[in-house]
Amino acid sequence: MSIPTSEPLFSDDDGKMPPARRRRQQRALLPDGGDERVAFIGQVAHQVTPAYDFFIYTLISGVLIGAAILIDSLGFYLLAILFAPFLGPVLGLSLAASVGSGRFFLKALGALLIACLMVFGLGGLTGLLATYLMPDGVFLQTEQHTLLNWPNFLVLAIGSGLATFMVVRSPRQKPLVANVAIAYGIFLPLAVAGFGLVNGNDGLWVDGLVVFGVHLVWIALVGAVVLFVMGLRPANLFGYTLAASIILISTVTLVVMGGLGISPQIEIGPSPTPTTTQTATEAPTLTPTLEPAQPTHTPTITLRPTSTLTQTVTPQPTPIWARISAPAGGGAIIRDEPDGKAISSLLNDNLVEVISGPVRGVGGTIWVQVKTETDLIGWIVQALLATATPSPGW
Repeated sequence: MSIPTSEPLFSDDDGKMPPARRRRQQRALLPDGGDERVAFIGQVAHQVTPAYDFFIYTLISGVLIGAAILIDSLGFYLLAILFAPFLGPVLGLSLAASVGSGRFFLKALGALLIACLMVFGLGGLTGLLATYLMPDGVFLQTEQHTLLNWPNFLVLAIGSGLATFMVVRSPRQKPLVANVAIAYGIFLPLAVAGFGLVNGNDGLWVDGLVVFGVHLVWIALVGAVVLFVMGLRPANLFGYTLAASIILISTVTLVVMGGLGISPQIEIGPSPTPTTTQTATEAPTLTPTLEPAQPTHTPTITLRPTSTLTQTVTPQPTPIWARISAPAGGGAIIRDEPDGKAISSLLNDNLVEVISGPVRGVGGTIWVQVKTETDLIGWIVQALLATATPSPGW
């Protein structure tokens, strides 16, 4: 009776293979046999399938994100991301094409949907607490997670690509380090969106949902590309259809966002020096007054009037200059209207000219209209400004 033996993925006879064939086999990282390939894909799929601890850590991460929003602390944001679970369902959206199973795709999508609703709901609960406990609070860090920019796209590409590669390379290990980048791009904008919805900031929650959606399709696209390069082609017609749908949706989304323009960058420039402009006006002044000449026998010499020019200075109102002085975050967001959409941002110590009186916005926040050195006009929270020139009411 013979005892069955197990063989390694790459046998000792690999040294006898032609170099080109050996390199192709090492790059594929997959067994050649059909049964072994199915078992391997099943092992990878099991790794990205969430268990009950996935939802427990999602809850913990959502609570910590809410605390980070309330105290406006970057350190708490980082702590919340470190407690985020391994987001296997996000990778499962791309892997479903290779598995070729609609059931697996729906399972990954359902788990991801539940986790997203938990984070969004906890963000909304945070907004409710802020409305009653901190009506005049300034949450500067929340703005940073509702802006699309190329560095975030690069970080997500590296994180999702590395996580996908490591899951396929070593199915028994979870790439927790690379998972930090995925959680950063998914959980933070989603929680901020829930916070903005309940707190009455329409621009905040709409922008947060847009950033969440764009980041999600970008991660799915990068994961599908990495799986294809590693040899995990779609297994059937459903897999090809799903892969094509991911590529199409991702491409359309990125093209549309590229056409609309990525979020404004931080402006850094020299601070303008306030100067007072004086204008001179010319006012003619007649000096002597003519008296009618009396008829006499002796001719008299009369002076003809002469005009002289004098300069008078008309004082102009002193412009109000203020300096960006945010207590946290290192800068401030400029919006198109009070509680409106973000149009730019400035770092601390940059000067702006205040061109309007205070206006009360949603939640009692005081806004003022400012003009930057680049002639950009927008609205900023008054509490983030420190006046550089005397002004009543400041």
